[in-house]
Amino acid sequence: MRQTGLLIGLVFLTAAWAADGYAAKVSPATDECIGCHISISPGIVADWERSRHAETSPGEALKQSGLEKKVSSEKIPEQLLAYAVGCSECHTMNYDKHQDTFEHNGYDVHVVVTPVDCSTCHSQETEQFSRSMMAHAYGNLVHNSLYQDFMKSVNGHQTFADMTTALQPPDDQTTADSCLFCHGTKVEVKGTQTKETEFGEMTFPILSGWPNQGVGRLNPDGSRGSCAACHARHQFAIETARKPYTCSECHKGPDVPAYKVYDVSKHGNIYNSLKHQWDFKKVPWTVGKDFTTPTCAGCHMSLVVDEEGQMVAQRSHEVGDRLPWRIFGLIYAHPHPTSADVSNIKNKAGLPLPTELTGEPVGEFLIDADEQFKRRKTMQKICLACHGEGWVNGHWARFENTLRTSNAMTLTATQILSSAWKQDLVRGLPHNDNVFDDLIEKMWVEQWLFFANSTRFSSAMCGADYGVFENGRWNLSKNIQEMNDWLQIHTALRKR
Repeated sequence: MRQTGLLIGLVFLTAAWAADGYAAKVSPATDECIGCHISISPGIVADWERSRHAETSPGEALKQSGLEKKVSSEKIPEQLLAYAVGCSECHTMNYDKHQDTFEHNGYDVHVVVTPVDCSTCHSQETEQFSRSMMAHAYGNLVHNSLYQDFMKSVNGHQTFADMTTALQPPDDQTTADSCLFCHGTKVEVKGTQTKETEFGEMTFPILSGWPNQGVGRLNPDGSRGSCAACHARHQFAIETARKPYTCSECHKGPDVPAYKVYDVSKHGNIYNSLKHQWDFKKVPWTVGKDFTTPTCAGCHMSLVVDEEGQMVAQRSHEVGDRLPWRIFGLIYAHPHPTSADVSNIKNKAGLPLPTELTGEPVGEFLIDADEQFKRRKTMQKICLACHGEGWVNGHWARFENTLRTSNAMTLTATQILSSAWKQDLVRGLPHNDNVFDDLIEKMWVEQWLFFANSTRFSSAMCGADYGVFENGRWNLSKNIQEMNDWLQIHTALRKR
């Protein structure tokens, strides 16, 4: 990083700002950033001022012991220890590895802050996240040919002429604004542009795929992911990540109705009624004291202890390592994949799927029964912090029965669609055609992507009506009837 002289007015600005004081000492470089950005982007500065980053230095954080420690790196660079984690500490970190680095007021600054930058203090969390399916969300979507066909059928532009429709490929902006909003875009530098600002003429990089904070974003330093997907900028508050609203950004639609199911569940009822009494900032998080019912983070990520300080669940940013089953996003529920990168999975038919079209798991790519048992016990330990063993075992027995029955209803729909393919009523797989663009194929997609998923989430989270009439079992049965009616009508028409 290089530093140049400052204008006299800017010196007075920053000196006055520094005089206001912070709980932690601010570095000279960050002080300069604040001096300008307090007027350019005051919301960013105000958010940062409220952050834990502004309140403490890495040196002070390292002094914490045991489960109360909030940084996981054993060593932090000497030059960072005494200062608050501010603008410069994040936006000039590893500047030589960032393709988006540009000269800005005498500093080498990059726009995109990545998990590698955060790993300076949070190395364990970064390493765990890198192994998660969230970190691979971009590649798992764009490198899967079936998913690509599905994206085209959803995002493509429909035209109508001569009594028929035609599907045009989606443009990059549409894809970035839809599927890749959550999965993450590929952020690349496409040149520079010069702008006239209130501080004079400045040059900035032009970024494609920007803005984006998707969980699987591909960053200009070669890393995957965005910590800000859950720890929103610029407070990066642990309480934000612990509240279900954060997860609802991507887990709310009919394809993955986790938040909607949680909201109407008994857990969601308690959360909405009593959350004002909870301590969302406490580390570790004590069940029964700091919170009284699980949130998404409480079940899947958070460091949870009981009131005696005994470990209930280790903190984990490898989202999925407490999950024995993968219950959404694919045709059938199946054991969780062994690798977060699932782009290389192929079934016996050569399709990029972890199951056969008839539902059998592709075992070589999925965790075995022993690992499933281990993960089930890890999750059940969280349940047992509030519930008796009989309650927990009964709940899980119902849930796993729902996986079997929803898979069976999906198989029935698949058999109906396969019959339509075999009769050439629609093109589909036998012709290596898109399997998502005809009406009966779209009905088949709804069977597993909407109705089976809703039923499973409802069973997993006690969501009541979401497993029955709100995209649940009623829709599973009704959709099969409608698919079969379509098949019967078109078969009869073919014979005329």
